[in-house]
Amino acid sequence: MPPRIPFNRPTLEGRELAYVEEAVRSGHISSSGPFSKRVAALLRDAHGAAEVLPTTSCTDALEMSAMLLDRRPGDTVIVPSFTFVSSALAFAREGFRIVFADIEEQTLGIDPEHVAALADEHTRAVVAVHYGGIACDLDGLGRALPEGVDLIEDNAHGLFATRAGRPLGSFGRFSTLSFHETKNVVCGEGGALVVNREEDVARARILLDKGTDRQAFLLGEVDKYSWRDTGSSFGLSDINAAYLWGQLEQREAIIAKRRRVFERYREALEPRAGEFGYALPRVPDGDVPGYHLYFVLLPDRPTRDRVLARMGRAGVQATFHYVPLDSSEGGRRVAAVPTDCPRTHSVAGRLLRLPFFNGLGDDEIDRVVETFFTALS
Repeated sequence: MPPRIPFNRPTLEGRELAYVEEAVRSGHISSSGPFSKRVAALLRDAHGAAEVLPTTSCTDALEMSAMLLDRRPGDTVIVPSFTFVSSALAFAREGFRIVFADIEEQTLGIDPEHVAALADEHTRAVVAVHYGGIACDLDGLGRALPEGVDLIEDNAHGLFATRAGRPLGSFGRFSTLSFHETKNVVCGEGGALVVNREEDVARARILLDKGTDRQAFLLGEVDKYSWRDTGSSFGLSDINAAYLWGQLEQREAIIAKRRRVFERYREALEPRAGEFGYALPRVPDGDVPGYHLYFVLLPDRPTRDRVLARMGRAGVQATFHYVPLDSSEGGRRVAAVPTDCPRTHSVAGRLLRLPFFNGLGDDEIDRVVETFFTALS
């Protein structure tokens, strides 16, 4: 049996370990340290944002965005059913009721037409997930959102991706990023809140630091800091930020490596899509994806499950993605109303994710593809 090909393998890309040592020796290893500031400045410039706050996870960044919405009695948030639990959980924890929306077929992002049908006087915000780093239908969402409803981008998959030349994460009132070990740029566990409106910056900084105005104190805006608001300990350790900075310095090299994997899969799989009846990711013209993952949409669930099992036995770790949130026990508990999400359930039963990471070699990709076709035959 040849060596197993894992689904994911985090890789060192630059000076991550040297920067971690530098952070430890500096004596500042908690949040808001020198490396956190470098990370924030780079991401702020990349998004053209008012502020970027590094956090312990993308989940924490989503929780901060939920807190910043200032929930009113009866408020709801529309969330795609095809997403990770954090996209809904963060808002449910703040007391919002969740309305689950279906996805559209082009990008597997939230369906603007369904959003328009679901939105009512209780809708406070809509969460858009850029699945796989491919922009959802932001133009359609812009037309679907009623006045006064905020857009929040869960951009865990789409760092440095663009929609018509504009960075993903710059369209909503807030957006969130992930640096979990399975993402493109990693630090083990980490995230960031992207704040796109200047008027939200001061309060976001307070929420980050346990409800205190410590950030204002560090900036010299007040002579001491004290408890001002709700919040929590959301800030990213400078040890993690140091590792993350080493990755971000190599962002162009990382993007190039992942683009190579994406394109090699596409070139190998596209010619036989009609023969076997599967579909592949589709990137809208003019967009640049985040190259976060590569999936195959097989004709039906039995085929997907059979291929998944056969690939696993052959030493290739493929996987599926997302149990639809509207059908989960937790999702039903927080749902404001029952909704119908047929495309979500169809996609969830047919989607197969292939191994995808920075260091995936050409020989390994060829073996993944060969194993896939053997399993499908």
